[in-house]
Amino acid sequence: MLLAIDAGNTNTVFAVFKNGEPAIATWRIRTEGGRTADEYASWLYPLIAVAGFQLADIDDVIIASVVPDANFNLRQFCEIYIDEKPLFIGEDVDTGLKIDMPKPESVGADRIVNAVAAKAAYKMPCVIIDFGTATTFDVINKEGAYIGGIIAPGVNLSMEALHRAAAKLPKIDIAKPAKVIGNDTVSAMKSGIFWGYIAMMEGLLDRVANELGQRPFVVATGGLAAVFGGSMKGLDQIDDDLTLRGLQIIFAQRQQQKAAA
Repeated sequence: MLLAIDAGNTNTVFAVFKNGEPAIATWRIRTEGGRTADEYASWLYPLIAVAGFQLADIDDVIIASVVPDANFNLRQFCEIYIDEKPLFIGEDVDTGLKIDMPKPESVGADRIVNAVAAKAAYKMPCVIIDFGTATTFDVINKEGAYIGGIIAPGVNLSMEALHRAAAKLPKIDIAKPAKVIGNDTVSAMKSGIFWGYIAMMEGLLDRVANELGQRPFVVATGGLAAVFGGSMKGLDQIDDDLTLRGLQIIFAQRQQQKAAA
Protein backbone atom coordinates (compact mmCIF):
# COMPACT_ATOMS: atom_id res chain seq x y z
CA MET A 1 0.00 0.00 0.00
CA LEU A 2 1.06 3.57 -0.71
CA LEU A 3 0.45 6.42 1.72
CA ALA A 4 0.31 9.80 -0.04
CA ILE A 5 0.47 12.94 2.11
CA ASP A 6 -0.41 16.40 0.82
CA ALA A 7 0.72 18.96 3.41
CA GLY A 8 -0.90 22.28 2.53
CA ASN A 9 -0.96 25.55 4.40
CA THR A 10 -4.42 24.93 5.88
CA ASN A 11 -4.93 21.15 5.88
CA THR A 12 -2.80 18.04 5.55
CA VAL A 13 -4.45 15.20 3.64
CA PHE A 14 -3.50 11.53 4.02
CA ALA A 15 -4.64 8.99 1.41
CA VAL A 16 -3.98 5.28 0.96
CA PHE A 17 -3.69 3.67 -2.46
CA LYS A 18 -3.48 0.01 -3.38
CA ASN A 19 -2.44 -1.56 -6.71
CA GLY A 20 -2.73 1.67 -8.66
CA GLU A 21 -6.44 2.00 -7.92
CA PRO A 22 -8.26 5.12 -6.63
CA ALA A 23 -7.70 5.98 -2.98
CA ILE A 24 -9.30 3.47 -0.65
CA ALA A 25 -9.29 5.89 2.30
CA THR A 26 -8.67 9.62 2.76
CA TRP A 27 -8.34 11.69 5.94
CA ARG A 28 -7.45 15.31 6.66
CA ILE A 29 -6.11 17.18 9.65
CA ARG A 30 -5.41 20.88 10.19
CA THR A 31 -1.81 21.70 9.33
CA GLU A 32 0.33 22.71 12.30
CA GLY A 33 4.08 23.00 11.88
CA GLY A 34 4.72 21.89 15.45
CA ARG A 35 2.53 18.78 15.34
CA THR A 36 4.72 15.88 16.53
CA ALA A 37 5.20 12.43 15.06
CA ASP A 38 3.36 11.00 18.07
CA GLU A 39 0.39 13.29 17.44
CA TYR A 40 0.15 12.18 13.80
CA ALA A 41 0.25 8.56 14.91
CA SER A 42 -2.34 8.90 17.67
CA TRP A 43 -4.68 10.69 15.26
CA LEU A 44 -4.21 8.26 12.37
CA TYR A 45 -4.20 4.93 14.23
CA PRO A 46 -7.97 4.74 14.97
CA LEU A 47 -8.88 6.06 11.51
CA ILE A 48 -6.82 3.39 9.81
CA ALA A 49 -8.35 0.73 12.06
CA VAL A 50 -11.85 1.83 11.05
CA ALA A 51 -10.80 1.51 7.40
CA GLY A 52 -9.82 -2.09 8.03
CA PHE A 53 -6.02 -2.07 7.94
CA GLN A 54 -2.93 -1.01 9.92
CA LEU A 55 0.06 1.26 9.54
CA ALA A 56 2.15 -1.90 9.14
CA ASP A 57 0.29 -2.58 5.87
CA ILE A 58 1.83 0.54 4.28
CA ASP A 59 4.87 -0.18 2.13
CA ASP A 60 5.76 3.26 0.78
CA VAL A 61 5.14 6.95 1.53
CA ILE A 62 5.29 9.96 -0.78
CA ILE A 63 4.81 13.55 0.43
CA ALA A 64 4.13 16.90 -1.20
CA SER A 65 4.62 19.65 1.34
CA VAL A 66 4.52 23.44 1.14
CA VAL A 67 5.04 23.76 4.90
CA PRO A 68 8.75 23.32 5.69
CA ASP A 69 8.10 23.44 9.45
CA ALA A 70 6.00 20.28 9.18
CA ASN A 71 8.48 18.21 7.19
CA PHE A 72 10.72 17.01 10.02
CA ASN A 73 7.84 15.62 12.08
CA LEU A 74 6.15 14.06 9.04
CA ARG A 75 9.43 12.33 8.25
CA GLN A 76 9.76 11.18 11.87
CA PHE A 77 6.21 9.86 11.85
CA CYS A 78 6.89 7.77 8.74
CA GLU A 79 10.22 6.43 9.94
CA ILE A 80 9.11 5.64 13.50
CA TYR A 81 5.54 4.43 13.05
CA ILE A 82 5.56 3.04 9.51
CA ASP A 83 9.23 2.06 9.35
CA GLU A 84 9.53 3.68 5.92
CA LYS A 85 11.62 6.60 4.69
CA PRO A 86 9.22 8.95 2.89
CA LEU A 87 9.88 10.45 -0.53
CA PHE A 88 9.47 14.23 -0.68
CA ILE A 89 8.56 15.99 -3.91
CA GLY A 90 11.35 18.43 -4.70
CA GLU A 91 13.91 16.57 -2.61
CA ASP A 92 13.92 12.89 -3.48
CA VAL A 93 11.80 12.58 -6.61
CA ASP A 94 12.29 13.54 -10.25
CA THR A 95 8.71 14.11 -11.43
CA GLY A 96 9.66 14.23 -15.10
CA LEU A 97 7.74 17.49 -15.50
CA LYS A 98 9.46 20.06 -17.71
CA ILE A 99 9.39 23.42 -15.93
CA ASP A 100 10.09 26.23 -18.37
CA MET A 101 10.83 28.97 -15.85
CA PRO A 102 13.98 30.88 -14.81
CA LYS A 103 13.91 29.32 -11.32
CA PRO A 104 12.22 25.89 -11.51
CA GLU A 105 13.09 25.20 -7.88
CA SER A 106 10.76 28.00 -6.78
CA VAL A 107 7.62 26.14 -7.89
CA GLY A 108 5.67 24.68 -4.95
CA ALA A 109 5.45 20.91 -4.60
CA ASP A 110 1.66 20.97 -4.75
CA ARG A 111 1.68 22.91 -8.03
CA ILE A 112 4.12 20.44 -9.59
CA VAL A 113 2.04 17.47 -8.48
CA ASN A 114 -1.17 19.03 -9.82
CA ALA A 115 0.51 19.64 -13.17
CA VAL A 116 1.67 16.03 -13.41
CA ALA A 117 -1.85 14.78 -12.68
CA ALA A 118 -3.42 17.18 -15.17
CA LYS A 119 -0.99 16.17 -17.92
CA ALA A 120 -1.93 12.54 -17.40
CA ALA A 121 -5.69 13.14 -17.52
CA TYR A 122 -6.51 16.17 -19.66
CA LYS A 123 -5.67 17.77 -22.98
CA MET A 124 -3.09 20.49 -23.33
CA PRO A 125 -2.75 23.43 -22.95
CA CYS A 126 -4.28 23.31 -19.50
CA VAL A 127 -4.91 25.67 -16.61
CA ILE A 128 -5.35 24.31 -13.08
CA ILE A 129 -7.17 26.48 -10.55
CA ASP A 130 -6.51 25.34 -7.01
CA PHE A 131 -8.72 26.80 -4.28
CA GLY A 132 -6.43 26.58 -1.27
CA THR A 133 -5.11 29.08 1.25
CA ALA A 134 -4.11 30.94 -1.89
CA THR A 135 -6.05 30.67 -5.15
CA THR A 136 -3.46 29.54 -7.69
CA PHE A 137 -3.55 29.22 -11.46
CA ASP A 138 -0.99 26.84 -12.96
CA VAL A 139 -0.42 26.88 -16.71
CA ILE A 140 0.82 24.00 -18.86
CA ASN A 141 1.44 24.84 -22.51
CA LYS A 142 0.48 22.74 -25.52
CA GLU A 143 3.88 20.99 -25.42
CA GLY A 144 3.20 19.84 -21.87
CA ALA A 145 5.67 22.15 -20.12
CA TYR A 146 4.82 24.01 -16.94
CA ILE A 147 5.34 27.68 -17.79
CA GLY A 148 4.16 29.48 -14.65
CA GLY A 149 0.94 30.78 -13.23
CA ILE A 150 -0.83 33.18 -10.92
CA ILE A 151 -1.09 33.39 -7.13
CA ALA A 152 -3.99 35.34 -5.67
CA PRO A 153 -5.30 35.59 -2.09
CA GLY A 154 -7.52 32.66 -1.20
CA VAL A 155 -11.23 33.16 -0.65
CA ASN A 156 -11.05 32.51 3.09
CA LEU A 157 -8.08 34.84 3.47
CA SER A 158 -9.99 37.62 1.75
CA MET A 159 -13.03 37.07 3.95
CA GLU A 160 -10.94 37.11 7.12
CA ALA A 161 -9.10 40.26 6.04
CA LEU A 162 -12.39 42.01 5.29
CA HIS A 163 -13.78 41.12 8.70
CA ARG A 164 -10.63 42.14 10.60
CA ALA A 165 -10.01 45.40 8.78
CA ALA A 166 -13.56 46.73 9.05
CA ALA A 167 -14.99 46.59 12.57
CA LYS A 168 -18.63 46.68 11.49
CA LEU A 169 -18.37 43.93 8.87
CA PRO A 170 -19.36 40.50 10.23
CA LYS A 171 -17.96 37.11 9.37
CA ILE A 172 -19.94 35.47 6.57
CA ASP A 173 -20.19 32.08 4.95
CA ILE A 174 -19.39 31.46 1.29
CA ALA A 175 -22.51 30.91 -0.79
CA LYS A 176 -23.83 31.91 -4.19
CA PRO A 177 -26.09 34.96 -3.83
CA ALA A 178 -29.25 35.09 -5.92
CA LYS A 179 -28.42 38.65 -7.01
CA VAL A 180 -25.26 40.62 -7.62
CA ILE A 181 -26.60 43.77 -5.94
CA GLY A 182 -26.89 43.16 -2.20
CA ASN A 183 -29.65 44.92 -0.28
CA ASP A 184 -27.96 44.75 3.13
CA THR A 185 -24.44 44.45 4.50
CA VAL A 186 -24.27 40.65 4.59
CA SER A 187 -25.73 40.12 1.11
CA ALA A 188 -23.41 42.82 -0.28
CA MET A 189 -20.39 41.09 1.29
CA LYS A 190 -21.48 37.70 -0.02
CA SER A 191 -21.84 39.14 -3.50
CA GLY A 192 -18.44 40.79 -3.32
CA ILE A 193 -16.75 37.57 -2.28
CA PHE A 194 -18.60 35.18 -4.59
CA TRP A 195 -19.13 37.23 -7.74
CA GLY A 196 -15.89 39.11 -7.19
CA TYR A 197 -13.94 35.86 -7.32
CA ILE A 198 -15.94 34.61 -10.29
CA ALA A 199 -15.13 37.83 -12.17
CA MET A 200 -11.46 37.62 -11.19
CA MET A 201 -11.10 34.02 -12.35
CA GLU A 202 -12.96 34.54 -15.61
CA GLY A 203 -10.94 37.68 -16.34
CA LEU A 204 -7.63 35.98 -15.59
CA LEU A 205 -8.56 32.98 -17.74
CA ASP A 206 -9.33 35.29 -20.66
CA ARG A 207 -5.92 36.91 -20.31
CA VAL A 208 -4.15 33.55 -20.00
CA ALA A 209 -5.91 32.33 -23.16
CA ASN A 210 -4.79 35.46 -25.00
CA GLU A 211 -1.18 34.87 -23.99
CA LEU A 212 -1.33 31.20 -24.95
CA GLY A 213 -2.99 32.00 -28.26
CA GLN A 214 -5.73 29.44 -27.69
CA ARG A 215 -8.34 28.43 -25.14
CA PRO A 216 -6.89 26.04 -22.55
CA PHE A 217 -8.62 23.15 -20.87
CA VAL A 218 -9.48 24.39 -17.37
CA VAL A 219 -9.68 22.14 -14.32
CA ALA A 220 -10.47 23.25 -10.77
CA THR A 221 -9.48 21.51 -7.57
CA GLY A 222 -9.45 22.28 -3.85
CA GLY A 223 -12.15 22.56 -1.22
CA LEU A 224 -14.10 25.43 -2.78
CA ALA A 225 -13.96 24.27 -6.40
CA ALA A 226 -17.48 22.89 -6.26
CA VAL A 227 -18.84 26.12 -4.74
CA PHE A 228 -17.56 28.33 -7.55
CA GLY A 229 -17.41 25.83 -10.39
CA GLY A 230 -21.05 25.81 -11.34
CA SER A 231 -21.13 29.58 -11.89
CA MET A 232 -17.86 30.08 -13.69
CA LYS A 233 -17.55 30.38 -17.45
CA GLY A 234 -14.77 28.44 -19.12
CA LEU A 235 -14.38 25.73 -16.47
CA ASP A 236 -14.23 22.24 -18.00
CA GLN A 237 -13.73 19.94 -15.02
CA ILE A 238 -13.81 19.83 -11.23
CA ASP A 239 -11.29 17.30 -9.91
CA ASP A 240 -11.19 17.06 -6.11
CA ASP A 241 -8.52 14.34 -6.08
CA LEU A 242 -6.04 15.93 -8.48
CA THR A 243 -3.16 16.40 -6.02
CA LEU A 244 -3.42 12.97 -4.44
CA ARG A 245 -3.67 11.31 -7.85
CA GLY A 246 -0.61 13.26 -8.94
CA LEU A 247 1.35 11.82 -6.02
CA GLN A 248 0.18 8.33 -6.98
CA ILE A 249 1.27 8.89 -10.60
CA ILE A 250 4.69 10.23 -9.62
CA PHE A 251 5.32 7.27 -7.32
CA ALA A 252 4.30 4.80 -10.06
CA GLN A 253 6.66 6.50 -12.51
CA ARG A 254 9.49 6.22 -10.02
CA GLN A 255 8.81 2.51 -9.54
CA GLN A 256 8.86 1.97 -13.30
CA GLN A 257 12.17 3.80 -13.58
CA LYS A 258 13.68 1.68 -10.80
CA ALA A 259 12.46 -1.51 -12.45
CA ALA A 260 13.94 -0.49 -15.80
CA ALA A 261 17.33 0.49 -14.33
